[in-house]
Amino acid sequence: MSSRNPPAMKPLPTSTSTSDRRSANANYNSTSRPRVASGGPGEGDERAKTSHRSTRSSAMGTAADLRERRTDKREVRERETEVRRTRTRSPLKPAGRSRAEKQPRDERLSSSKSTARQSSEQPLPPWDPHASLIPHTTAPLATRISIPPLASTAPPTLQPTPLAQLSLDAQEKAIIEDLLFVFMGFEGQYIRFNEAYNPHEEKDRLLGPQFRLLSGLDPSLKDLTKAMLRTATHYIAVETCVEVLSRDQYGAVNHALCASIRRLLKDYLTLIGQLETQSLTNDAFTLHVLNLHMKQTSHMLFQLYTTGIELLKANGILEDEKDDETDDDTNDFENILESLREGGATVKKMCKGGSVLGLITRRLASMSGDPAARDLLTTLLREASRPYMAMLNEWLHHGGIKDPHAEFLVKEQRSIKRERLDQDYTDEYWEKRYTIRDALVPPQLEAVKDKVLLAGKYLNVVRECGGVDVSKRVEDAPTSFDDPRFLDNVNSAYASANSSLLNLLLTTHQLPARLRSLKHYFFLDRSDFFTYFLEMGELELKKPAKHVNVGKLQSLLDLATRHAGSVAVEDPYKEDIKVQINDVGLTNWLMKIVNVQGLDQEAATSISNYTPANTDNITNDKDITGYQALVFDYNMPFPLSLVVSRVTLTRYQLLFRFLLSLKHLETDLGKCWGEQGKNSMWKHRSKNPRIEQWKRRAWTLRARMMVFVQQLTYYCTAEVIEPNWVSLMSRLKEEGKASEEMVGEGVKRTVDELMQDHVDFLATCLKECMLTNSKLLKINNKIMSTCNMFATFTYSLSRYLVTSDPDLVQSVNETFDAQMHTSQGHRHAVFDPQRLDKMFDMLTKYEDSFTRHLKILLDTLNYLAATETVVFLQLCARLTSASEGLSGFQVPTGIENMV
Repeated sequence: MSSRNPPAMKPLPTSTSTSDRRSANANYNSTSRPRVASGGPGEGDERAKTSHRSTRSSAMGTAADLRERRTDKREVRERETEVRRTRTRSPLKPAGRSRAEKQPRDERLSSSKSTARQSSEQPLPPWDPHASLIPHTTAPLATRISIPPLASTAPPTLQPTPLAQLSLDAQEKAIIEDLLFVFMGFEGQYIRFNEAYNPHEEKDRLLGPQFRLLSGLDPSLKDLTKAMLRTATHYIAVETCVEVLSRDQYGAVNHALCASIRRLLKDYLTLIGQLETQSLTNDAFTLHVLNLHMKQTSHMLFQLYTTGIELLKANGILEDEKDDETDDDTNDFENILESLREGGATVKKMCKGGSVLGLITRRLASMSGDPAARDLLTTLLREASRPYMAMLNEWLHHGGIKDPHAEFLVKEQRSIKRERLDQDYTDEYWEKRYTIRDALVPPQLEAVKDKVLLAGKYLNVVRECGGVDVSKRVEDAPTSFDDPRFLDNVNSAYASANSSLLNLLLTTHQLPARLRSLKHYFFLDRSDFFTYFLEMGELELKKPAKHVNVGKLQSLLDLATRHAGSVAVEDPYKEDIKVQINDVGLTNWLMKIVNVQGLDQEAATSISNYTPANTDNITNDKDITGYQALVFDYNMPFPLSLVVSRVTLTRYQLLFRFLLSLKHLETDLGKCWGEQGKNSMWKHRSKNPRIEQWKRRAWTLRARMMVFVQQLTYYCTAEVIEPNWVSLMSRLKEEGKASEEMVGEGVKRTVDELMQDHVDFLATCLKECMLTNSKLLKINNKIMSTCNMFATFTYSLSRYLVTSDPDLVQSVNETFDAQMHTSQGHRHAVFDPQRLDKMFDMLTKYEDSFTRHLKILLDTLNYLAATETVVFLQLCARLTSASEGLSGFQVPTGIENMV
């Protein structure tokens, strides 16, 4: 057979010109296909003699004869070019009928007869096809030899003897010989490609050619031959599909699948060689025997063909008529968004990696009733899954991704690095650095895909901390999905990675100690250093926030934490606490978060990059003081920054600012009580009973406000933060004990559960401290603003008392007159009888505002206690004493004497 045709040829690339293909076809046909018509012996000798005489005349002819022959040769080539142009039109886009086709049949017959007559009168030049090399492609094993010319373009002298002139035995032998060539992808003498087939069109070759038989074949042989030609169609299509999917962009899984199919095709060609030997040596070898030998192989090629067609449609190479336009538009839109997010150009639909394995798995399930097809598809799935399993084992055991073709189920965004964790307000490193490509998850991993993702993420963190030896090879790991140890490998790798990271966080990097340090600084459970810090920084913190010297405050904080008598001096992490000044008030900050439905990623982004929104602010933040803008920051090292991320730290800061506002308000109200206790104006018993009544009302209101602040502070610290903190630390202890024996007994607690426990602890504290409800925020802001204004206004009440009491006016003026040498320019106090009425009006406004908003707060808390969380009932019970005046609580020392 090797003397008849060369190995299978592959298509010329699209960049090859038409003239190059023509010359390649001409050279190919002259050098590699010297077949002549199979006529009688006399006819062959006569044709050989004619060829010999034509050769001698061409060598010894005159110049005129040479010119004549060149002209004839040019005419023949023009006719062949016209025929080729007509026959090489794309079968997918049928063109209109040519001018010659539109002629009546009789005219075409007469024209063909005249052309044949002219060609028989003039000697034809020898057919001179040749083969050429085509450029390299990204498929390294693709054939680079040009496609042979069509048999229909051969000159009439090479056409075979008509089948009608052959006996039945001669027809059968000729058809067997042709079938052996057709099975390898070549045309035979009597079996030709359909005229609609264009071998230079890749889509035509991918669909497979249709064949036509020359007329005259016996009907008993014709039907059997047509049935066997489907095998040739499938072989050519499968061979072309292998070349297309072997290109670089289709990924390692497709490459492994194509390598497996190549081995099957090699066995198929070996079978063809064996059948050829039988046809040459065995006289009993008939067309029926050939059909019997090809039955099993034909079924294999049919399965490969249908699988290849599905892959080509999934890759968008062939059109899928079943696809819905809406789904296509959606997929295209998602592909465009994905490519834009990755910063690349728009790519077409691609089926690679896990998608290929899923396609083969679904076909295997649908063909489970066919033993031969099941065995074939099982082999293909096993071989195609080997590169995927190699990537999976690297991810599960080393935490690395070796995925040059982006076909693994886990996607890595290398642009997200751990160095950006300090500014990562959306948890990008943990949530977005490694994500799952849902479209590339094979069915075998669908149930454990989350474990696969987490195992690699955990190991990646441990590896970046130097805890994984990436040079160590994984021994005895499964290499295909049909390995019974496949799921055990995933589960054991997940347990090992989880245990390694838990041990790294809880033991090596001492996460519990870090969390206790955060509690000291942000929840003020050991606030002796903080009280000292507020006293030293009082002058600075009274300034507007934009004028506060942050460097000075940082120095004062360092001094307070390093003071010998402070509890914070024993904290090994005190260097990580930093001072910041935020230009947004706490209430407005919280309202921005509540408006985006909780403290999620978008909320964190809006907090970190705050810009005024369209919604009206509750408070005016232009003139907030340092007390209202003060916030602590904390430098958390990697990998602890995964647990205490920037978003998590923001929750700590919200709670800290709320506790700071309560502490500062309590301090201001305490200073008011001190001012009233040591000032002679407040100690003096007036003869006017209304003044004494006003004093008692002012003392009572201040005491009610003090009770409100103290009870709210106690509730937030002792009844919300502390119990939830104890629960969190107990879970951390359980996780620390479980990590030691996790690998042998299975996963009991995971790192993600630890992180979720921490987030839940902070979310619970925020909710129970009334920082996640917009209505509670507004009411609390009203009450605390009223208390703050009253505390500030108290310092002015002393002057009002002087002018409202004539005895106090006389006493103050006498005192100032005695000290004129030190009080130059001092104006004497003047008695104002209407001042007392104004004082009662102002005090009544404060009382009404405080009482009304406190009642609204209690009603709201009672409603939320019945609908959301029962813990608000404890706060209601504590705040009732503040709403009912002095009943229910002990009057602070000194008030009895004042009254």
